[in-house]
Parts: sequence; structure tokens; C-alpha cells
Amino acid sequence: MATTRIMPLHIGKGRTESRAISEIIDYVANPQKTDHGRLITGYECDSRVADAEFMLAKRQYIAATGRVRGADDVIAYHVRQSFCPGEITPEEANRLGVEFAKRFTKGKHAFIVCTHIDKAHVHNHIIWSSVNLDCDRKFRNFWGSTKAVRRLSDTICIENGLSIVENPKPHGKSYDQWLGDQAKPSHRELLRAAIDNALAQKPADLDELLKLLRESGCEVSKRGKSYRLKLPGWGKVSRLDSLGDGYTLEHLLAVLAGQKEHTPRQKPVRQADPPKVNLLVDIQAKLQAGKGAGYVQWAKVFNLKQMAQTVNYLTEHNLLEYAVLEEKAAAATAHHNELSAKIKAAENRMAEIAVLRTHIINYAKTRDTYVAYRKAGYSKKFREEHEEEILLHQAAKNAFDDMGVKKLPKVKELQAEYARLLEEKKKTYAEYRRSREEMRELLAAKANVDRLMGMAEDRQEDKGKEMNR
Repeated sequence: MATTRIMPLHIGKGRTESRAISEIIDYVANPQKTDHGRLITGYECDSRVADAEFMLAKRQYIAATGRVRGADDVIAYHVRQSFCPGEITPEEANRLGVEFAKRFTKGKHAFIVCTHIDKAHVHNHIIWSSVNLDCDRKFRNFWGSTKAVRRLSDTICIENGLSIVENPKPHGKSYDQWLGDQAKPSHRELLRAAIDNALAQKPADLDELLKLLRESGCEVSKRGKSYRLKLPGWGKVSRLDSLGDGYTLEHLLAVLAGQKEHTPRQKPVRQADPPKVNLLVDIQAKLQAGKGAGYVQWAKVFNLKQMAQTVNYLTEHNLLEYAVLEEKAAAATAHHNELSAKIKAAENRMAEIAVLRTHIINYAKTRDTYVAYRKAGYSKKFREEHEEEILLHQAAKNAFDDMGVKKLPKVKELQAEYARLLEEKKKTYAEYRRSREEMRELLAAKANVDRLMGMAEDRQEDKGKEMNR
């Protein structure tokens, strides 16, 4: 269940461009929130010097176009993407954040994705440069961008089997607050229920219907041709026509005239997931841990259901022989680990390519500046005037040394290899998700069978001891 929010990052008052971008990147790249930087991914930039790269792109854009704005200029865009607690791993969240940013910017803007794990819900902070990679155009926020961001994020979540918010409402609540409010009916839902109750009393006309609503505590007013309703305890009124199909003035008049039947709107109920095999609870261990009698009763019922579910699973998959079940579980685990290693290898190589490509581009862009800096005798004044370019050039040279790169590869070759790896990874990941689910159920079923066999052996030993006494 992912939610999103897009925020343009302005220069603002009382701070420089460099400070504005550095502050937000320092916040989202906080090592304590990103597992010491492990959950940070950069695209067409090095996340360690992303602020300097964004600033360099901005300067090149100004030099190429001559367009300069004031304090209201947008230097970057920030999207926050949150996921339902317990539904996704931090690594998967980071991967989806990268996929979202690439698709939304069409791969034309440098960005970083920082996945935070300091809250109950895993969430991404995605920041992309307002200037494109060619430094000749800027990303412009557009009318309806919030909906576009949400629509793309929902699409990616659905493609990856994650839940989404079906009917999000524009509000300023945090994700935790939003989750807590889901059990509470909205004002419009309560108004629809009040209308349903009033119609059930068979009013003769609209005036009588409104009278019944007033008697139930609803405030009814009229502005122009529109009726406005408000229940006690709610601050704002709601127009009758905003209650949706089946509750418009035209529909209600038709119902009162006997021309239509009124069907109360029912809240859609999410279909429950099919039952899965879960591990049996070790009741004795839980009792030693301090669980009470109420927990014991629940655990016994839970274990009975899981034993029945395990038997059903084994029967459906023709795994009635223990040797076959053991072999299947081992094969599923090996296949899952193989796919996992393949995906990790592709991700590591893709990360290397992204960093290498970024440094190659930065090295080429800043080479002339660094040569001039060297000719100036490493002048402090020259460095102050071209600090971003010099830092990027030095970072690129250090990265080449760390990677052991002697001869720089061509950028086009790196792009082709990256695209091939990305396509292979997408195909492998779909199979990986299926194998993970298969492995989980097989291992759970096998563990339950082992547990039941162990319990049976214990009973046989106890009976043998009693007979020997």
C-alpha cells in the first residue's frame, strides 16, 4: 500500500543554492536511516557528491540557455514514497524507487534514491536534478503532477504484487496517521448512511426527506440550487452532489417519485488472501517465555488450522511421501538461492556501471577546468571559483583508482551492458518472487511434518516407559 508526495525544492531565502541542495541530500542520505548508506542508489550521479553534480548541471544549463531565476527557482524535486508496514523489504523498496524515478523522468535526469528504515513503514526519498542530463532543459512541475506520481507508483506496485491505496484523498496527514484513520468512516460515508436511514422510512417527497435528516441531527442548508449537509462534530459541510452516484439530487428525486430503486452503497471489502501454510506454534516454549492460558487456547486452535492446511497443501501437490517432500523443499531452496545470487550479481554490476559511467562523464566535463587549475599552480583563488568542478574531477580520478580502471570504456558500451542486465534482472525477478513463495510454503509444510513426527515419536516413547513400569 504505497503513498507518494512530490515536493519542489526551492532555493528559498537566507541560504545559497549549494546549501539548499546539500541540506536535503544530507538528510535523506543519513547513514543511520539508510543502513550505513547501503540503501542509497544513484543514477547518472555519485550519491556521495550528488549536490556538487546537481550544481554543476545547473551552471552548465545557465551557460547554455542564459536563463536565470531568483529565489523561487527549483533546483531539484523530492518525492517521498511510503509502503505498507511488513509488506516489502528495504532492498525491494529501493529497487522500486529507482524504477519509479527512471520511468517518471524518462531516464533524462540524474537522481538518488535513499530508502529509510527508521520508521515502522519502509519509505523512499527520491531526489532528482531539475536540469536534464544534456543540461539544456529543466523539469517543470505540471498541473496534476501529484496524480501522475501516484498513478505511476501504483502501477509499479501492482506489477510487483503490492497493495495500493484505492481512493486516496488529498490531505496533509502522515502515513502513520492515515493508516490509523482507515477504520473510521468519513463524513460522506456517515451522510450516505443517514440518507439511507431516512429513505428507509419512505418519505413522500424531498421536503419530508430533509425533515427526517434534520431530526436525525443533520444540518441542512441550501446555497443556490445545491443542498449542503453537515453532521454534528464535523467542521465542514458537504454538498449533496459530492456524495457520489445514487445520492445526487436528481437520483433522490427519482427515487422519491417511484421511478428508481435506491440501493445503499456498501463499502468494498478487500478479498482475503488464500490461506497459506504457516509454521506451528511451539506452545511449550511460549509458556516458558511467560505466555498465559489465553495464549495457549489460541495457539491450540491456530495449530489445528495449520495442520489441516498443511495436509491440504501436501494432498494438492501430491507430496504424501516424506522423501519427495524433502527433495522438493531442497530443490526449491537451491533454485531460490540461485536466482537470488543471479539478481545480486546483476545489481552489483549495474551499480558499478552507473558509478563508472557517471565518473567518466564528470571527468570529461571537468577535464579542461582541472587542467587550467594545474596550470595555475593549484591556486587557492582558482579553486574557490571552480570548487564544484575540481571536486568532481578529483572524485572521478579516485574512483578510477579504486576500481582499478586503467583504460576508460566507452559510455555507449556501458549503457548497452546496463540495459541488457536490467532486462535480465526484470525477467529473473518475476521468477524469483514465485520461487520465494514456493520455497516458503514447502519449508513450512516440511517443518510442520517434522514437528508432528517428533510429537508422535515422543508419545510412543512415553507409552513405552509406562508399559515398562
